[in-house]
Amino acid sequence: MFTGIIAALGRVESVQPSGGDLRLRVDVGKLDLSDVILGDSIAVNGVCLTVVELNHPHIGFDVSRETLDRTSIGQASSGAQLNLEKALAVGDRLGGHMVSGHVDGLGKIIDLSPSARSVKFRIQVPASLERYIAEKGSICIDGVSLTVNNVGPEWFEINIIPHTMQETIIQHYKLGHIVNLEVDLIARYLERLIPGQQTGITTETLKKHGYI
Repeated sequence: MFTGIIAALGRVESVQPSGGDLRLRVDVGKLDLSDVILGDSIAVNGVCLTVVELNHPHIGFDVSRETLDRTSIGQASSGAQLNLEKALAVGDRLGGHMVSGHVDGLGKIIDLSPSARSVKFRIQVPASLERYIAEKGSICIDGVSLTVNNVGPEWFEINIIPHTMQETIIQHYKLGHIVNLEVDLIARYLERLIPGQQTGITTETLKKHGYI
């Protein structure tokens, strides 16, 4: 599990195809690897990957065909920056929200504009994920825990403050950029727990079943 609070920006050193998948090697920058061992999990742009090479400050991951098909990791090229977060340890501060590192789908930046000192992004979302995204709810974008400010038909909006912009790869987003999305785990579990709920969760549904 992760929190969606980015610990460091890494940089792609190499992407080596291997038997249909690939080996990704990353310079982790300021990420502390003192407690990391082979086999540990690290979220890379929101994708939970297993450390298979460890030579500080460099680490390597094997990225499966399934992960390449479902995430944007396969688009990473040499020199590209990456959001990095180590797995949550018992007793760690939960500054964001509970994140699994399992990407639900891909979004696309369809609009961006200044909003005071922040930047407002509108992100197109697959129709299959739309029902899990709620105004003022949580969303994970490329591993970053964020709050949804507005929702519409197959899109949602977020505001990025200067600190988040500086400390994450969001600073590089442009129109058309593809991002990894992980919806809030609670929304997914609630849908399963509420009998007969097939069309998404509404405020009325939550009240009816005693959740609010």
